[in-house]
Amino acid sequence: MNAIDHPSKVLATFAAELKFADIPAPVLRRTEDLMLDWLGSVLAARTARPIRSIERFAQMMGPADGPSEILTSRRTSSPLFAALVNAAASHYVEQDDVHNGSVFHPAAVVIAPALAEAQSLGASGAQLLTAVVAGYEVGIRVGEFLGRSHYRTFHTTATAGTLAAAAAVGRLLELSPQQMLHAFGSAGTQSAGVWEFLRDAADSKQLHCAHAAASGLMSAYLAQDGFTGAAKILEGAQGLGVGMSSDADPAKLTDGLGTRWTLAETSFKYHASCRHTHPAADALLQVMEQNQLKPTDVSQVTTHVHQGAIDVLGRVTVPATVHQGKFSMGTVLGLIAVHGRAGLGEFDRDFLSPEVSAFREKVTMALDDEVDTAYPARWIGKVSVHTADGRTLAGRVDEPKGDPGNSLSRAEIEDKMQRLAHYGEGATADEAKALCERVWQLAGTARVGRWLQATSSAA
Repeated sequence: MNAIDHPSKVLATFAAELKFADIPAPVLRRTEDLMLDWLGSVLAARTARPIRSIERFAQMMGPADGPSEILTSRRTSSPLFAALVNAAASHYVEQDDVHNGSVFHPAAVVIAPALAEAQSLGASGAQLLTAVVAGYEVGIRVGEFLGRSHYRTFHTTATAGTLAAAAAVGRLLELSPQQMLHAFGSAGTQSAGVWEFLRDAADSKQLHCAHAAASGLMSAYLAQDGFTGAAKILEGAQGLGVGMSSDADPAKLTDGLGTRWTLAETSFKYHASCRHTHPAADALLQVMEQNQLKPTDVSQVTTHVHQGAIDVLGRVTVPATVHQGKFSMGTVLGLIAVHGRAGLGEFDRDFLSPEVSAFREKVTMALDDEVDTAYPARWIGKVSVHTADGRTLAGRVDEPKGDPGNSLSRAEIEDKMQRLAHYGEGATADEAKALCERVWQLAGTARVGRWLQATSSAA
């Protein structure tokens, strides 16, 4: 079978046979960057109500201790339940990474199960890094395969995430190509997660990541034991492409395997909000700073956006919760206008403040042909700002902060991680610094152990 006849098999074979030595050094360094960035997001969610709820479930259903670490509480459990909780925590504060072309958040559903499994197996740092790369490369390509039509209803991180998790864990389990294909089949048939939760400010987004990580891990273990899955779960006549998309493109499943490293295309999130708000936020900040505007100087803001932004953000008018506020274009731009940033602290304090709410009412979204045509490969930010004194000012950002062409330095990634850890009280300053060193030295680590020490305050 070749890529045209059976792309799922080609992708599974790639994931099963990927070796540490095959991965270019810059891609490995980027993997380390993404892992440290992920750690910050997990630790920031330590006290979040939905995460505590999922952890209580894990405590009731899973073992009281085990080889794998639940980072938010510093307890241990089985790989399954550690992956479940850490994946949910990854996505809570909306600071985890995103791949533009697939509109997919890889870290939450790849690193969480990979770390849990590596700790269970006593794998080396090189094995963990290889597994993470395999998970990213599979998940991103599945997201690209499913296309724009999929994202209108389905949360791609939840759906493609099951296969991404299966690839990462399957690589650590050293599945054969045929076993990996079975793992894909079992993972894909469990793919789920729709956007309806945004209308109610529900907690489903965290459940999406938890389910994807745990389902992918289970699928890899089942495949190791001889459990079979659909051989063409993606491109088959009744597979995911048919059931969940109207523009699925099987060629994207194998695009540039081994030469195009999609992990290196992944972006960091600078603002603590839905990525669809970031281009406009950066463009507005540009206009505000260049023209020294105050929020009261602005009478109206039109954000020129792609259809995906309207599909996701258009559901939220007046946000009921902080998390829902992160999916409100007007709220995010209001925080940018008032504070010059839309960070976790700004959301917590001011997402419904009178000044931010007043600015929110000035913001509208308009479909823009240029922006929509470029999406999802490029996320262009364009705004038209109308001032109280009658001027119309234009802002444009071709690469939002955090994109590969406008990325974060290692110093900025460390600073972000430490700020997130402090925000969630998930690690002390010394512990956060030690975590940075642990990740930077991961490639030479002989055995992946615990990353945080248990404390008496874990509860």
